[in-house]
Amino acid sequence: MYRLLFINWRDIRNPEAGGAEVHLHEISRRIASMGHKVTVLASHFTNAAREERIDGVRIIRKVEKFTFNFHVPGMVRALLKQEDYDLIVDDINKIPFYTPIYVRKPILALAHHLFAHTIFLETILPFALYVYLGEMLIPVVYRNTRFVVVSESTRKDFIARGIPEQNITVIHNAVDHDVYTPDFAAKSPVPLVGYIGRIKRYKRLDILLKAFKEVAVRVPRARMKIAGSGDYLPRLEKLASHLGIDDRIEFLGFVNDSAKVAMLREAHVVVNPSSKEGWGVTVIEANACGTPVIASDVPGLRDAVVDGKTGFLVPDGDVKAFAEKSVRDLEDETLRQQLSEEAVR
Repeated sequence: MYRLLFINWRDIRNPEAGGAEVHLHEISRRIASMGHKVTVLASHFTNAAREERIDGVRIIRKVEKFTFNFHVPGMVRALLKQEDYDLIVDDINKIPFYTPIYVRKPILALAHHLFAHTIFLETILPFALYVYLGEMLIPVVYRNTRFVVVSESTRKDFIARGIPEQNITVIHNAVDHDVYTPDFAAKSPVPLVGYIGRIKRYKRLDILLKAFKEVAVRVPRARMKIAGSGDYLPRLEKLASHLGIDDRIEFLGFVNDSAKVAMLREAHVVVNPSSKEGWGVTVIEANACGTPVIASDVPGLRDAVVDGKTGFLVPDGDVKAFAEKSVRDLEDETLRQQLSEEAVR
């Protein structure tokens, strides 16, 4: 039996949890099911238990997110006094925890992607600069650490930053085929564009709405559903009203797994205009439901979308290209069927 300590900003039940948290939980619960002891150290959120067990994984929530990274060294030292962990898994997501500085146990760094300059799209300058500079220290602090990354794009990014190539292993993201399955009888009776994911500024959902305004003119019956929550949602709703398409868009907010699958099945196409991803797990979730995806040709998403087969890649930020590909998918039933079959395959 091995004892593993995972460190991540959020756990699976955090209202702000995204693909990184799903990824971590699916791995950690499977390791726990093999008989190993797994602990996840994460930040606390409103009304959450300070400690609980989920799917065999011990979840410890200590301090709030804004100061979590400052407290991690002390919390990890305290946990190491209580338990002789065999491996520390440092989930690098935004601001690194710099575990190689204060941990003398074996460390595995897990990374989806680095923000680099895209962080300046997400938050105000002081915070963005803090994250940007924090990532700059990774090659120095983690140079002798083994990494697992989720895509070739992320691997190339880390190598370019100075992490030795031999220290990096790529393990692609996966999809649960017992949950995400196609049901073509569930397709919407009207042309439907979908988006699912966190509602953050760097996800570039303003591009999606501007493109859909053009789609709505050319495909009068078209509708859109946007599932997910995040601090950019109020501004997005305001933009939809400003563009005059708010009556054609349904904002679903946070949805559970069954509602998520239902939306992915009924959509004719899912669009992801994000400026950068580690992989884009919602791409392959949509594909597994038989729905093609149109996405930005950026790191991560270009790993998840097989251009021309499971969907289309378009230039980052190109409103007209997003609109054109969306219209093509909605109007050309033969093409859409081909993309759907390839997506499932």
